Amino acid sequence: MKHPAPLLEVSALRVAFDGKEVVRGIDFSIQPGEKLALVGESGSGKTVTALSLLRLVMNAQISGAAGFLGRDLLALPESELRAVRGSEIAMIFQEPMTALNPLFTVGEQIAEVLELKQGHSRADASRIAVDLLAETGITEPQRRAQAFPHQLSGGQRQRAMIAMALACKPQLLLADEPTTALDVTLRAQILDLLTALQRQNGMAVLLITHDLNLVRRFADRVAVMENGLIVEQGSVAQVFADPRHAYTRRLIDSQPVRDVPSRRHDAAVFDPVMQAKALRVSYPVPVAGVRGWFRKGEFVAVQGADFAIHPGQTLGVIGESGSGKSTLALAALGLLPFQGALQVGGGAWHKGAEADKVLRQAVQVVFQDPFSSLSPRMTIEEIVGEGLRVHAPTLSTAQRQARVLTALDEVGLTQAQFPALLTRYPHEFSGGQRQRIAIARALVVGPRLLVLDEPTSALDVTIQKQVLQLLQGLQHELGLSYLLITHDVDVIRAMAHDVIVMKDGVVVESGSVEQVLAAPRHEYTRVLVAAAV
Repeated sequence: MKHPAPLLEVSALRVAFDGKEVVRGIDFSIQPGEKLALVGESGSGKTVTALSLLRLVMNAQISGAAGFLGRDLLALPESELRAVRGSEIAMIFQEPMTALNPLFTVGEQIAEVLELKQGHSRADASRIAVDLLAETGITEPQRRAQAFPHQLSGGQRQRAMIAMALACKPQLLLADEPTTALDVTLRAQILDLLTALQRQNGMAVLLITHDLNLVRRFADRVAVMENGLIVEQGSVAQVFADPRHAYTRRLIDSQPVRDVPSRRHDAAVFDPVMQAKALRVSYPVPVAGVRGWFRKGEFVAVQGADFAIHPGQTLGVIGESGSGKSTLALAALGLLPFQGALQVGGGAWHKGAEADKVLRQAVQVVFQDPFSSLSPRMTIEEIVGEGLRVHAPTLSTAQRQARVLTALDEVGLTQAQFPALLTRYPHEFSGGQRQRIAIARALVVGPRLLVLDEPTSALDVTIQKQVLQLLQGLQHELGLSYLLITHDVDVIRAMAHDVIVMKDGVVVESGSVEQVLAAPRHEYTRVLVAAAV
């Protein structure tokens, strides 16, 4: 049986920067209407591969061949390649907020593609832009077309990017991590949308991702990249059922594994590390019209939340963006005014500077993005030891340095492994290592509770598993309690003893993690759990 000619056939593709190869002679092909996933961790070369096909990588030395409908994309004159971009091959970028122009409405940006690529008049292009937004499922497309990117939610911005990419009905779509910045339910919606549009238009898709659940749900075939090489490729069913390469096996085995201390049967004997009753957080907002001269309105971000965190246990807080998770975390850290009761051990926030100082030692935080949460101007010794200057000011320089080294050793960073560790700066470490430094900074003052705000969402899957295993080990060894904020059901399943589910500032469901995830009662919880499968 004769197979149809590939829509895209890439041969011996090499990409280098200043002589250093980051893509090292890879081969792959995509058939018409096929969905191929290019999978790998950060730095594997997958995004550079996709961008190189359209020669969108600046200062890169590119060689090899990329046959597309009888033409070699890598050899086309710039004028001919410009005609291919957007009309025959389109691209969806990872972060729509940076990919969309903040100075133009989304309707104007979609219409511009139609005017330049298909020669439509401005009026026709504007009308078609609204129709395209409607096809992507955006509500009130006429009104959304008049909105600027910052006025749309993350899911709406991504739908606008998809509408722009599909404006000229391309034959090949390059989708670079199209759901990474989205909540779990929005990811499922965008995947379903791409699948429907792909079938409707008969286009092929090259999906760039490190999310294996995404690959299982979406792709026909998968190619696995490591260090600039494709180490394995085949059908999704074949590769996931019988991975041949060690790196592929490591990626597939990177799902979080549950390993937490057993629930204490005598927990009722001990006071909770943190307890909230009827916790309410609101923000003032302006009131339109004349009434706004005399009073302010309010936006209630958290409404009547009750929870308790027991010694050595983890409370998971799950929900989509805007559900109130991070506001709850900020209130727990004493960084926002609130109403209701919030007890930390035997104390409460906002009782004065000295009283709050004691609580701040007991409650520390690990943020989502370790790169932005660590000062690039401070050494590792200064970063990790900063809390000791506040909470243990009588320590000598040698004692403080010893405490810093102990904290770093607890998170798996030693001077034997990293010479001159204390004098290094954050940029000299990988993402996972930076998150370990952030955890060491929290541990060094001896807290009882860590607030973990999406601690692994910015990390690759294998690094995510390592960080979760580290946190699990620390809980076993030190008896720490965690308040874990996340939108990832798999992380909750691996880490939490109890869970609360938040939607629009309200706790819609709570209970043990086994009870809530295995038999969710609320429809919203059922949607979250189903979207994570």
